[in-house]
This record gives sequence, structure tokens and C-alpha cells, in this order.
Amino acid sequence: MSPERIYLDNNATTQILSEVAETMAVTWQTAFANPGSQHSFGRDARPVLDRCRDSIADILGADPSEVIFTSGGTESINAAVYGLTLGRTGAIALTSGEHPATTAACERARQTGLRLVTLHVDAAGRLLDNQYDDLPWNDLKLVTVILAHNETGVIQDLSQLSALCAKHRVPLLIDAVQAVGKIPVSFRELNATALAFGAHKFHGPRGVGGLLLRRGVQLPPLLDGGHQESGRRAGTEPVPLIAGMAKAMESFAADQPTHAKHIQAMRDQLQSHLQQHCGPTVVHGIDAPRLPNTLSIAFPGLSGEAILVNLDLQGVACSLGSTCASGSAEPAPALVAMGCPSDVCLSSVRFSVSRQNTSGEVSEAARRIQAVIERLRNLST
Repeated sequence: MSPERIYLDNNATTQILSEVAETMAVTWQTAFANPGSQHSFGRDARPVLDRCRDSIADILGADPSEVIFTSGGTESINAAVYGLTLGRTGAIALTSGEHPATTAACERARQTGLRLVTLHVDAAGRLLDNQYDDLPWNDLKLVTVILAHNETGVIQDLSQLSALCAKHRVPLLIDAVQAVGKIPVSFRELNATALAFGAHKFHGPRGVGGLLLRRGVQLPPLLDGGHQESGRRAGTEPVPLIAGMAKAMESFAADQPTHAKHIQAMRDQLQSHLQQHCGPTVVHGIDAPRLPNTLSIAFPGLSGEAILVNLDLQGVACSLGSTCASGSAEPAPALVAMGCPSDVCLSSVRFSVSRQNTSGEVSEAARRIQAVIERLRNLST
């Protein structure tokens, strides 16, 4: 009989909340029409769209006019990089080990004539403050950074960098896809030009997200073909998905401290068990502020791929600490940027819990992980 499955891969995607599904079900029936239509059905949908925009803006410390609805974080990041650099020459500064959505978008910009400048991190994954004075500020056309890393969970302090971007009038794009819905995020306090988020990272539906764009900033649209979103993103707004995203964000904001305390307690419970019983281990980013739900941990001497496969057979879902390229495991760029040796990178896996997990599940997962690690270590000796 297969063991009961335990889902610990919430940084990849989360399960939709029941109240989100209920909100969407109602909206599919009552506000299904195109909110741009002039008939009564369209007029039913428009207030729902406007109400969701107001709610999301309030939670994220933005003005409703600064909210652009998109298909998710990847589109939001691409739209911002494209729109803020189109037709320009100069440089883009980005963090070493950024999410592929950012690195790929910046690489496309590089192919059009811009050059890329790397922002380095320390061994804990934190941006190095002493590098900012050496940046080519007169040549920079965009600075893009990830607020909370999808793999390590490390949270950046962007106060100094954002102040310098404002001083030099360089746009700042923040990838907050992993941060929104897990920690408080204020667009106003971050003082960014643009900020990306996606609903499925915080128990909302897949296929919807947003880009916050500071008032007064002009952004050529990535998608053409309509005047939706004040001409900044073509395509009929998916009102039921947007309603689901707003509900998920409201659910997070309603009792954020309680959720965070519960989630971090489970993460720390798992971390402590694995450190005590599965050594040697390396916890990535342990000396930096981290998302309360994220544990990126290495088991030196073992293969991350072997750990992943064996945990899947034991009903525990997690993700690799390395990416698969050309049929072989390669060290994850984020861990390489932190100076981790190759063997540590390749023995890393990521566990990410959510409010839907229980302490009992985490205890059982820890037991299964320990058994897998012990078995693999015995096989490797």
C-alpha cells in the first residue's frame, strides 16, 4: 500500500484554497462577461474587476491605477524588462542566480544591444552592499532584483539599492513572486518602479498575476491587440481568475502573523530534525532572513536527484536544488552564486511548506526523509 502523500513543494505551486475556489465558482456564474462590454452582463463584471483591483492595491501598498493584471509572474517580469529597456542602449544590473524568467528576459535585452552587469551575493545569499558604488550608474537603464529567492528563501534588504536607484533615476524592477502572499510587501515602501507577483504562489489560481507599475511611468505593452488595462496589457481580463487571486491575497492578509508563525514553526521543525538526524547537512541561507516556509538543504555525499526520486517513492514531494540541463544535473545558479561547492549544490533539495500542511505531516515527512537519507548513505559507503 502506498504511503499517504505529503506535499512539500509549495514554492513551485500551491493548492488553491477552498474559499478561493468558491469565490471563483460564483464569479464564473455572476461576472463571466467581458468587463469591457457595454451591455448589462459586462456591467455586472466591471465592478468585480474594479473591486479586486482596489483590494489588491490596498494589500500591496499601491494605488489601484498602478495594478496591471497579467497571466502571472513570468509575463509580468518579461513585460517590465521589455517595456523599460525597449529601444535603449546601456546596461541592466541583475542579481546573480536570478529566476530564469528574469535571466531569459534580460538575455533577450542583451541580444538587442544592452549589456548585463551582475549584482553579487555573499555566502548567505544576501546582496553585497559594498558593490553599489562601483555600478555604472550613468549607463544603467534597469536594475532588477528578486525580493525573496524561490530556491533558498533568502529575503533581500533593498532599502539602500532602491534609494540609489531613485537618486540616479534608474528604474528598479522587483521580482516579488515568491514574497507576495508569504510576507508583507509594500510597493510604496520598497520604492520600486515595477513589482511582479503571481497568484498560484499563495493559494490562488494559476494563469493570473500582476505587475505594479509606478504612476507616471510609461510602459510599451508586451502584448498588443486591445486597450485593456489602460492600454498597458492587451487581452480580455479573466475576472473569475482575478477574483480568485484577490480572495487568496485577502485570506493571507487577514491573519498574516498567525499564518507566518504556524508555517515557520513547521519549517523549523523539519530543519531541526534533518540537522540532528541526517548529518552532515548544509542549510542554505541559514544566516540570512528567509521566507518562513522555505528550507533549502544539502546532504553532502549524496545525489539530490536520488534523494528526490526516493522521496517521491515514499510519498514526499519536494524539488531539486539543481536544474536539469542537457540531460545532466548542473549546479543551481543561485547556489553557485553563494559560493557553494559543486558537490554541495548537487546534493541539495528544497522543501517548502504552506498553511495547508500540519505539524503531524511534517513529523511524518521528517521520518521518511531520515529513512531515505540513511539508506542512501549506507548504499554509498
